[in-house]
Amino acid sequence: MPQELAILECTEARAEGKPASRYVTTRNKKSPRTPNRLEKKKFNPFLGRRTLHREIK
Repeated sequence: MPQELAILECTEARAEGKPASRYVTTRNKKSPRTPNRLEKKKFNPFLGRRTLHREIK
């Protein structure tokens, strides 16, 4: 199955006016489980806590 790179960006940092953290991961492009944007909880070093990161295009 084809894998593609996905860039995850913090959703809470922009609301607080801090720099957004970004992570790079891979995802299965044709998986029926992830038809929309990928979301994961990752650590944001600027906020010092785990926040929701959403895939950007």
